[in-house]
Amino acid sequence: MNEQHFPAHFLSSLSAEPGFESENFINAHQNPNPLTSIRLNPFKGSAIKTDGQVPWCADGFYLDSRPSFTFDPLFPAGCYYVQEASSMFIDHILKTIRLNNDDPIKVLDLCAAPGGKSTLINSAIGGNDLLVANEIIKTRVPVLCDNLNRWGTPNIIVSNNDPKDFGRLTGFFDIILVDTPCSGSGMFRKDPAAMNEWSEANVNLCHQRQERILADIYPVLNEGGYLIYSTCSYSHQENEDILDWLCSEFDMESLRIPINKEWGIVETQSNQQKAWGYRFYPGQVKGEGLFASVLRKRGQSDQPPSFKSKGHQKLALKEIELVKEYLNEPNDFYYFKVNDDWLAINKEHKESLDTLQRHLYIKKSGVRLGKLMGNDLIPDHELALSIAINKDIVLQTELDHNQAIQYLRRENIDLNINNKGWSLMNFEGHPLGWAKLLPNRINNYYPKELRILSSQPL
Repeated sequence: MNEQHFPAHFLSSLSAEPGFESENFINAHQNPNPLTSIRLNPFKGSAIKTDGQVPWCADGFYLDSRPSFTFDPLFPAGCYYVQEASSMFIDHILKTIRLNNDDPIKVLDLCAAPGGKSTLINSAIGGNDLLVANEIIKTRVPVLCDNLNRWGTPNIIVSNNDPKDFGRLTGFFDIILVDTPCSGSGMFRKDPAAMNEWSEANVNLCHQRQERILADIYPVLNEGGYLIYSTCSYSHQENEDILDWLCSEFDMESLRIPINKEWGIVETQSNQQKAWGYRFYPGQVKGEGLFASVLRKRGQSDQPPSFKSKGHQKLALKEIELVKEYLNEPNDFYYFKVNDDWLAINKEHKESLDTLQRHLYIKKSGVRLGKLMGNDLIPDHELALSIAINKDIVLQTELDHNQAIQYLRRENIDLNINNKGWSLMNFEGHPLGWAKLLPNRINNYYPKELRILSSQPL
């Protein structure tokens, strides 16, 4: 690939950018096989062969080749997430922010689908912390929910709202990640088709949209809270110019994040406010294009904002006792119903859940346990993948690789059955979902919408 393959004026627009090396950049885009990286789920330990660690993320690893993830049962089990390495820098930012501060926090991932950064945030925070993963585009919400279900933690709420809808939640969140829609130049190597959509006019439109999104969400950040701003663009207008605008318009304070020079990340400062930013250029880092920064809302909040509770559902204690059996540490959870489904979320988040339900369109909250039929629970797929499940009270059936693929295709599985009832179907000890074991057959309850449809590569 040479200069002529890039959009007109693209390389010239980058020539004055801090740390930009044209020859390195062009050579990196000639590589037809970009790096493949995954991030392990720290809540579901598994031995996966890797080829070196992503230096800015303890759970991130490179692979020496790209396997067929569709046919690796550990992927739908939620043991890892396939994520571009540069994006994992958000983990380093979060851990820098949280250093020496263990107070419970509420985090918003504003533009969350498909879920890479949400699962990363969820790994970096604790169970006492709450993550709200919001996706603006309705059609992208299901894949976000699926990926968070696989990750398995109960301290998550998924919403489907426009940024302006959060305006009633003044000062609600302690950290907000805004990975804004952008012109996408950082993905040129990974997705060459993106070059056809790039233009200087689109960069300007993205800049205006980014300002609008940030202006809508700024009041929702608590005083003393942190705004993490990132794009997959190299354009100054979408990066350093936005930092200048945030610092001048809202008097935000820029934070400098410690980095190792060996990582190859370019540290920059904006022209006017000297706000710190971090640029990732292919050829200089082992990853794709990214810009990231973090700013603090000035002021100090001694008390989190209070929101009136409307009270909670009055539920039958007998039913609660039945569903509690399916969770480890059952008294740590708040139990509630949505239609006929029983759900549970960490007890400390029930007031936040109530507030969010009154102001937002909620698509997922905590972990969905299932439906009660008499004294029996018809378990939900979310429960199977949850790290909170009490495996001691359910049957478990271990599958080999071929059987696991049959299960994930929602096909019949030939097994010698000695038990009857609902069973977790496991691969290498990790649940994939549920099946009903009957005397003469197995009813496969893997969700239809998630089943493998493609042919297995030879």
